[in-house]
Amino acid sequence: MSEVLVIGHRNPDADAICSAMGYAEFKRRTDLPQAVAARCGDTNDRIDFVLRTFGMPAPRFVADVSPKVRDVMQREVFSVAPNSTAAEALAKMDEHDLRILPILDEERRCQGMLSLFKLSKFMFPSPNRPFDSRRVLSSLRNIAQTLGGSLILAHEPDQEEDLILTIGAMGLESFAERLEHYPREKLLVVVGDRWDIQNLAIRERVRAVVVTGGRDIEQKTVDAAQKNKVSLIICPHDTATTSALCRASIAVRHVVDEKFEALREGSSVAEIKGRTTASNYAAFPVLDSERRTVGILSKTDLLKKVDRRLILVDHNELSQAVEGADQVEIMEIIDHHRIGSLTTQQPILFRNEPVGSTSTLVAESFFRYGVELPKPIAGLLLAGLVSDTLNLTSPTATSRDSDVLRKLEEISGVNARDFTEKLFASGSLLTLKSAPQAITTDCKEYKEDGAMFSVAQIEEVGFDNFWKRKAELLEALETYRGEHDYRFSALLVTDVNTQSSLLVIAGEKELAERIHYPRIEPGVYELRGVVSRKKQLLPFLTHCLAQAKGQAE
Repeated sequence: MSEVLVIGHRNPDADAICSAMGYAEFKRRTDLPQAVAARCGDTNDRIDFVLRTFGMPAPRFVADVSPKVRDVMQREVFSVAPNSTAAEALAKMDEHDLRILPILDEERRCQGMLSLFKLSKFMFPSPNRPFDSRRVLSSLRNIAQTLGGSLILAHEPDQEEDLILTIGAMGLESFAERLEHYPREKLLVVVGDRWDIQNLAIRERVRAVVVTGGRDIEQKTVDAAQKNKVSLIICPHDTATTSALCRASIAVRHVVDEKFEALREGSSVAEIKGRTTASNYAAFPVLDSERRTVGILSKTDLLKKVDRRLILVDHNELSQAVEGADQVEIMEIIDHHRIGSLTTQQPILFRNEPVGSTSTLVAESFFRYGVELPKPIAGLLLAGLVSDTLNLTSPTATSRDSDVLRKLEEISGVNARDFTEKLFASGSLLTLKSAPQAITTDCKEYKEDGAMFSVAQIEEVGFDNFWKRKAELLEALETYRGEHDYRFSALLVTDVNTQSSLLVIAGEKELAERIHYPRIEPGVYELRGVVSRKKQLLPFLTHCLAQAKGQAE
């Protein structure tokens, strides 16, 4: 499997979603037809408004990109049913060069694993148990089918029985003497064209007579068998081959290994690798959510390389990336945030520039290389740009953003000012979401000098909704901080009309003491002129952290 996911950060905002969709389109139109836009978090009402406006479906949701069992398993499952014969199983193993087969019922649920090793032990029993080589646990119909023969006369042919194999190759008197040692109704006599042995076995009312070599049976012999209720089978093989094949007519449910370890298709390869490699089992059935077998995993499958690559947009830190990003190849990063601590195994294309949105960088890629920019994609990139720069009013906005926005308006036919008003009126998180949801919808995790913290942002038209729900938002923020063991958690509530924000802090007092903005209430500060988490708030918070650490030292 080969795929390249173009994906933004967790808890994606409009810029992360729109730039992922835009850059995936750019890559498909240039050198990477397998590029697919993806997301690792839910959309929100404003993102949904953008997607509806431009008639685009949401990117594929991908919660975890780490290699899964389904990525390396063998999808073509060769199997047999519980009532299949050992001969059928051996033929399938030989045809496909297999050492193990799953036994699947009609609903593809695994009943056990059939190994070539166990079959060989059954077919060639220990010299310490010679009787086992003469035991035939099967039905007459299965025996005839396995032998490639014909049931000339059959009494209860589908009844499974525990029969005793006897070869009629000795003299008549010796054979008659041997018959005295066994119950006649259990005897399966294999004989060639010895009419005297055939007739003696029929007179003694054995369970069945198998005539080898494809020889015809005289009508008087058939009549006698009919009278004595003795079944007759003709097969084309010699006596030695026939005897061996009779034992292979047993149903595999009798020789299956019912102890096995199954794996879930969605399990991480990293999680199961240790126990599967140390296991005595050679292969593992792979089950879906309904416990149906959808694949087989052998130990050598764990060596397969999963050809899944990532292009990260709108972030460059593993703490914000999709789960499992550290286990796959990151081939590109397109971003406009600070550079974090992410490392890669090989050189990559890393485009990180000080503009107002990642959508700006994506649009510039179309323009720079002369790639046609479809009208809906131009609309998406416009939405990402005005959302991240508050229609160029944010301090993060640059002249490049302005130039790009003008071109996007022309291509998409959308007026940015009108669209921005509709965008921010399309939904209020503080009205539509619970407090825990509101504080995590656009939340990012950071690490600074060993300290882990989170910063969330909510953009509103006015602060009325915040003040109505202040208490529950403070409580939710403190709970979130405690659950993640952050040094502090911050929430920036921005009024897009007045270009000002409220800062809510949950965390240690030493940090709060460093905040010099006006405190309105405990834990709530007024930040006039602050609208950017990236360019204004984050540098301020890291400065406060450094001061608090310096005092502690």
